[in-house]
Amino acid sequence: MSDDQSPISASEARSLFAEWKQSPSLILAVSGGPDSVAMLWLAARWRRALKRGPRLVAVTVDHQLRPEAGREAAGVKRLARDLGVEHRTLRWRGAKPATGVPAAARDARYALLLKAARQCEAAHILTAHTRDDQAETFLMRMARGSGIAGLGAMARQSPRQGAIVVRPLLDVPKARLLATLDKAGVPYAFDPTNIDAKYTRPRLRALMPLLAAEGCNARNLARLAGRLGRANAALELMADGAERFFALRDGGAPQPGFDFDAFVALPEEIRVRVLLRAIGRVGTEGVPELGKVEALLGAIEAAGSISGKPGTAGRLRQTLAGALITVARGRIRVESAPPRRKAGPNRGG
Repeated sequence: MSDDQSPISASEARSLFAEWKQSPSLILAVSGGPDSVAMLWLAARWRRALKRGPRLVAVTVDHQLRPEAGREAAGVKRLARDLGVEHRTLRWRGAKPATGVPAAARDARYALLLKAARQCEAAHILTAHTRDDQAETFLMRMARGSGIAGLGAMARQSPRQGAIVVRPLLDVPKARLLATLDKAGVPYAFDPTNIDAKYTRPRLRALMPLLAAEGCNARNLARLAGRLGRANAALELMADGAERFFALRDGGAPQPGFDFDAFVALPEEIRVRVLLRAIGRVGTEGVPELGKVEALLGAIEAAGSISGKPGTAGRLRQTLAGALITVARGRIRVESAPPRRKAGPNRGG
């Protein structure tokens, strides 16, 4: 059996979870599917081998979208009890959206997991995303035209509303988790939505064998995502440095914008990031789309080319995501946009 299909050993399990052995409590997001059930089984085995280890709390979110979900949650509860792990079932109650169900379900799931983390005083939420999930996420974001930050896909750890989402299995192939469960004789559920072609991820999943035949297998796609994540981290540091430079240039006092000539001298990717950050700080309509920020950057540069002389930038006044961006007197200003005027009654005859 190849390394990509062999069961995970006890020593490998120790290394997967070792980083969090000093944590007082860990939330395990366990749906009942093979990936999360394998994480539960491996974490429980790891915890038993420790003299003192964190409290493990398995949380199953019943989205109440499928009739089988309640039975699957009960199955996770039985397994957790057999493994000596606490278990809670949380339900996504209320009306469900007619469209965008996967995204809404994901948001609801994390909201419930965060609630459980607060109740259990746990700083970390462990999810069972695998290398296969990473490859699929990369393809989904590439199809949407994401920038480098998005193509970096999922990080091993990421902050989320006061907690840290941890993905200890992110470098592990799904086949190894299946082999681990099969060897241990641990049952798991099958979610039919994972192969439902009306959703994007299952459609891309179905393409993976064809892509793998051309060398675009999960290992290579996940490796590329990791390299782009590394590049993104370096670019973020450069953007940090650019912001510090502008602060020093302005005498350390916060200013609503940047010196035009210094800004346009930056590499284009750093200009995009600095501008996006500035809009995000003062805007009132969420994170702007990358393409719109890139178009705005082009408009800013065009305003500066009116005279063709440094220090004599032309004029621009434009809003984006609740921010007002102006170019005048050699400075780019980014401030909160004034409230939109409400349309008055139609007085036409």
